[in-house]
Amino acid sequence: MAGAKEIRTKIASIKSTQKITKAMEMVAASKMRRAQERRRAAMPYAEKIRHVIGHLRLANPDFRHPYLVERPVKAVGVIVISTDRGLCGGLNVNIFKQTLAEIRGWQEAGHDVQLCVIGSKALQFFRRTKFPIMSSVTHLGDRPHADALIGTVKVMLDAYVEGRIDRLYVAHAEFINTMSQKPVVRQLLPAEPIKSAELQDLWDYIYEPSAAELL
Repeated sequence: MAGAKEIRTKIASIKSTQKITKAMEMVAASKMRRAQERRRAAMPYAEKIRHVIGHLRLANPDFRHPYLVERPVKAVGVIVISTDRGLCGGLNVNIFKQTLAEIRGWQEAGHDVQLCVIGSKALQFFRRTKFPIMSSVTHLGDRPHADALIGTVKVMLDAYVEGRIDRLYVAHAEFINTMSQKPVVRQLLPAEPIKSAELQDLWDYIYEPSAAELL
């Protein structure tokens, strides 16, 4: 049976661990709050850009960018976004399950599949599969910058322009709340048209400079 001194030492150790855990919890909560605020600030811009690009599919510019042109699908590219670390519940697992379900559908339709993976967990998972990984990037940190992603994603964009893939998708977790993140696989290229009752049958944007340069 443990002596009184050993019990007191154990109690002190547990109290010390509680303090450390509490501090870690406060830091994590602060990081999550800042991440949510950044997302909330970016969403209006992101949604407006998606609508503008979607509307361009319905417009009639003199120049048609390859990103806006629909073509027969023979090969598909997928950008899979995961976390670098674990301890996030089923977030990564749900993304991978949804991605694999979509991949099975594309394969049944006779399409080849190529991957770009962002995040250590996605890289570890898809390395164990037979799907070719065209590019990858990991350890982007809590505040990832676009510069760290340009090269990795450009591999897939170049593959699309060169005709090696005919559609490009992105698989990620869509934030609902702190306890719920919904896995989604969304088409990036070609840009999908946005249906809007406000648009007239014949319309277009005014381009300055040229449509080719802007698009």
